[in-house]
Amino acid sequence: MSTRLVNVVIDAARPGVLADFWAALLGWRVAVEEPGEVDVRAPETDGWDLDLVCVPVPEPKEVKNRIHLDLASTTPAHQAELVARALELGGRRVDLGQGAVPWVVLADPEGNEFCVLEPRDRYADTGSVASIVVDAHDPALLAGFWAGVTGRPVQVREGDVLVGLRAPSGRGPWLEFLRNDDVKRVKNRVHLDVAPPAGADHAAAVTDVIAAGAAPADLGGPALPWRVLTDPEGNEFCVLTPR
Repeated sequence: MSTRLVNVVIDAARPGVLADFWAALLGWRVAVEEPGEVDVRAPETDGWDLDLVCVPVPEPKEVKNRIHLDLASTTPAHQAELVARALELGGRRVDLGQGAVPWVVLADPEGNEFCVLEPRDRYADTGSVASIVVDAHDPALLAGFWAGVTGRPVQVREGDVLVGLRAPSGRGPWLEFLRNDDVKRVKNRVHLDVAPPAGADHAAAVTDVIAAGAAPADLGGPALPWRVLTDPEGNEFCVLTPR
């Protein structure tokens, strides 16, 4: 398949406020501000080549997100600085039963969980975001599907607990699938977007992704130029038009 990962999308009651939080926390910028979305982009030097997209939704957040971001730190002092900045900007600490761990679990102003990691060698060259983490009942199975959809090969396996994909360029965040037995109950509040390259056939790309194990997802609403699908564990994602 020729699709690649292009966006991490967050549902939001106040997209502008949420985008401002993430831009300020990461030192990025708000690049697009429209009624239907607000996009945050990293500088080219960061390594993150996706858009972080905040979109308006009417429904409130109900459960822990199945997809979250892990932020990288370079030193213990840098980790503490990131945590302090997040709290000053409107974030809060979250207890998910993690116990005494070296990373810090926080939530953004709309309750979306994220972690500020202690320094780790694996994430030394990722830029601001160490990893996009996806909860998975079967990390190997789900990672295999997403490796095909994104073109990111499997580079790390930690037993049946975690499987990590990395862009062939070796830049930017990992895409990691972490063992979690929670049952998915509602539409994910954070999802991924993939897209075929400019000039490709969108319908053919969607057909290829479905053949790889995705399923169509009818979420209601008006007809859209992109297709909403679900991965083998029911996580919603979009195949956008070629770009």
